[in-house]
Amino acid sequence: MERRWIKFAMLTAIWALIGLVLGIELYFNARVGMKGQLPDFWEVALPQLDRAAMWGLIAPLILMARDRMPLSRGHWLGGVSFHLAFSFLIMANFFLGRMAGYNFFFDMSSYSAEGFWKWSLDNFYGHNIIDMAFYWAVLAFGFSNEIYQKYRNEELRAAQLETRLVETELKALRQQLHPHFLFNTMNTISVLVREKKNDEAVTLVARLSTLLRMALDNTGVQEVTLRQEMDFLERYLEIQQARFSDRLKVGIAISPEAMTARIPNLLLQPLVENAILHGIAPRAGPGHVDVLGRVEGGTLHLEVRDDGLGFDGTHRAKEGIGLANTRERLAKIYGAHGQLLLRSEPGRGVSVQIVIPYRR
Repeated sequence: MERRWIKFAMLTAIWALIGLVLGIELYFNARVGMKGQLPDFWEVALPQLDRAAMWGLIAPLILMARDRMPLSRGHWLGGVSFHLAFSFLIMANFFLGRMAGYNFFFDMSSYSAEGFWKWSLDNFYGHNIIDMAFYWAVLAFGFSNEIYQKYRNEELRAAQLETRLVETELKALRQQLHPHFLFNTMNTISVLVREKKNDEAVTLVARLSTLLRMALDNTGVQEVTLRQEMDFLERYLEIQQARFSDRLKVGIAISPEAMTARIPNLLLQPLVENAILHGIAPRAGPGHVDVLGRVEGGTLHLEVRDDGLGFDGTHRAKEGIGLANTRERLAKIYGAHGQLLLRSEPGRGVSVQIVIPYRR
């Protein structure tokens, strides 16, 4: 309702401004014609304000006529001809109405019908044609507004389509992560069973069940808080520590402010999995995986690093499905505002850093 009143006020102000501009123009024309005498401004301007008010009132009627009789009707010939005739009819009726008003208010009843028509014809001048220009200006406004609405609708449909495509692609990327993770976990369980470590295997199955339940609860969720992601990651790390035992040490250092940030669902798990598989698994001794997070300058900085073998600049890093999918997800969600940086030194491990906008 408030927007409707704002729109009404804006249209009223526009038509009043048009009437005022016409009144000022006629006022200065009258000053020149009267050779130094000063005409009354409002006596000259009020008829023009009335004219603008009249066009403001009948503008909706013109727009309705445009909808019923588009300009393109009849290969443009029929539509343009109709509106030319209609604009002339409105202009003529408005002019004759003003003449009749002068006749009534200024007691010109002595004029016969023939005299009225002659008097009206004598007082018709080119400036009255501006009423036809008003008519076509209203048509042009309606046409431009229609084009603008079509553009907005097309823009909205394009945005919705792009959103659906991104959601579909992200869903496909997430679905690639689940089989990869499940395969590794089930392989760990099978190893425990073959080694007759039944209690550990049962515990691992229970942890896997809890983890899968958490994953199912977030099915279709595009974003979670970092705290939710860490809850999921901790369950995942419990499973991995059951596999690697004392060989895997985990350190977590995330600021409280960062915990409230919203991040893509399953963002850190594939990075941690990558660090374990490529950094810890090849080592003979124990290794460390650290998960860090902080907020700095309106951006969220996340880091997953290990102290594994690493790689040098002459060897191409094997990103694997987890890291490659993460890089692609960030590009689709954040574009240039999302970064994934991969750093490593031989013998000193690998660091994967993510920088994305901070949103609570």
